[in-house]
Amino acid sequence: MTPSDGPGPGPGPVAVLGLGSMGSGLATRLLDRGVRVRVWNRTAERAEPLARAGATVAAHPADAIAGTRAVICTVSDSEALASVLRGPDGVLSQGPYPGALVCASTVAPDEVVRLTGDQKSVLDVGMLGNRDHARTGELRLFVGGEERVFAAGRPLLDLLGKEVVHLGGLGSGMRMKLLLNLLMGIEVQAMAEAVELAAASGLDRKLVLKAIAGSGFASPVMAFKAKRLATGHFDQPDFRLRLMAKDLLLASDQAATAGLRLPLLSAATETHVRATEQGHGDEDCVAVARTLTPKPGTHP
Repeated sequence: MTPSDGPGPGPGPVAVLGLGSMGSGLATRLLDRGVRVRVWNRTAERAEPLARAGATVAAHPADAIAGTRAVICTVSDSEALASVLRGPDGVLSQGPYPGALVCASTVAPDEVVRLTGDQKSVLDVGMLGNRDHARTGELRLFVGGEERVFAAGRPLLDLLGKEVVHLGGLGSGMRMKLLLNLLMGIEVQAMAEAVELAAASGLDRKLVLKAIAGSGFASPVMAFKAKRLATGHFDQPDFRLRLMAKDLLLASDQAATAGLRLPLLSAATETHVRATEQGHGDEDCVAVARTLTPKPGTHP
C-alpha cells in the first residue's frame, strides 16, 4: 500500500485538527485504542487534556500532519476548513498530503471538492452522534469518496464508528449529513412548538415532554432532546444552535440548487437564524425554543 492509498490496518499515526466536542472525542477514541495521535486546535488550551492522555500537540496544521498516515479535519465551517487546508501553515500549503485526508467538518459538498483540489486520497464523512458516541466508537459514519480510498481507510473508520456506510463519490457524506441535520432541526423545532402550545393551553411542560419522549412519535434524538428541553438549561451544548443554523442554510442552498421548494426547511432555517441573532447561538440547539416563548403578559 502506498501512502496515497490512505491509512491501512496499522496504528497510525493520525492527526486530528479541530478539538471541539467531536474532534476531542475522536482523538480520545484513537488514543484509547492505542493509536498515536497528533492534534492541533486554534485555541491551544483545548489540546491540554489530550496532551495529558498521550497526544502530541502541534503548533499549526502543517506541523500536526508530520509523519502521519491520515488526517481528520473536524473544524466548524467552510472558512475554518479553508484555513486549515489552504492557509499559510495548512495541510496542503506545501503541496498534496501523502496520506488520506478525512473531512469530517460539515460544509457544502462542493466545498469539499474545491478545497481538496488535486489531493488524491480524500474522504468526506458525515458523522451521526454526539461527543460521547465519538469517545466510545459508537458513531454512525456516512462516507463519500473513491472506492479505493474508502477501502484503504476502512480500518481507521471502523475504530471510530459502529456503522460505516460508503455512499458514493466525494461530497456524498456531506449530502447525507445535511439531510440528517435537516430532519433533526425540523424535529426539534416541532417538539418545541408543541410544548409552547401545551404551556399556553395550561398543560405542564415537563409532563408533556415526558409523554413525547415515551411516545411512538419520538426518535432517539427527540427523546434525548426532550430531557434537555425539560431542564431549561441549554449550556454545555451537545450541538450548538449556530451550527444547526449553518447546516440548515447549507441544506437550503442544496434545495435551491436542485430547484426544490421545501417549506418545513425554510421555516426551520428562519427560526434557527433568528435564535442565533438573538444571542442563543452557543447554546444547545434546543434553545430554538427561546424564539417561541411569548413575551411576558401575552399568555392567555
